Parts: sequence; C-alpha cells; structure tokens
Amino acid sequence: MADLFRNVSSWLEAKRTAIATSTVTYRRGDRSVCVSATIGRTEYQQDDGYGIITKAESRDFLILAMDLVLDGLVVLPEVGDRIEEMQCDKTFTYEVLPIGGPHAHYRYSDPFRQTLRIHTKLIQEEVGT
Repeated sequence: MADLFRNVSSWLEAKRTAIATSTVTYRRGDRSVCVSATIGRTEYQQDDGYGIITKAESRDFLILAMDLVLDGLVVLPEVGDRIEEMQCDKTFTYEVLPIGGPHAHYRYSDPFRQTLRIHTKLIQEEVGT
C-alpha cells in the first residue's frame, strides 16, 4: 500500500508543479538555479524571553527537492541562501531564515520528502530598469 501512497503523492506533486508554480532563482553565493516554486506562508509566534509574544509570518517557497541542484549536486537549503522572485517590473529578494519555535529554515512538505518548504523573509525590493 505504501507504494500506492507514494505514487499518488508523486502525481500530486507533479500536478502542483505543473499548474501552481512560478519560476524563481535560488542563489547560494555566486551559484544559482532557476526552479519552479509554489508560494506559501507560515504563521508563527516568537517569545522574546521577557514574556512578549510576537506574531510573524514567513514567505515560503515549495520546491521539488530534486530540482534544488547547485554545481550538479542536489542540495538542501542553508540559512543565508537567497530566493529571487520577479513580479511585473520588481525583483523581490528573500533570505532563507529559521522561523520561531521548533521549526528550522526548511521542512519537507510531504511524507516522502519530495517537496521542500523553505522559510524566508523579504530583505530587498528592486524596480527593474
């Protein structure tokens, strides 16, 4: 039965990638790759250690794990990596960052580790020339 679930999960991920993505550029230093990403968000809370709870939200990029290839190797996201998203004449740059609580800077979005959910924060907005 597990193979049936894996096959259905693969089919769903292929459909999501085909119809619910846009192309973004994933950067690590001077290396980059263009990948298809579904845009999402994660709401979370952070405690400042003094009893103040801050609510925040990360912009998430859902990317097929096998598509995140740098220098010919499949890699996992690292804190400090950048994702560039184009909208009309603007480029939005996001930095991969861990979010509050038990969450890291990414997690798998499905039980078969096919899709990465990468947590980011907007760090720059540029208007094209």
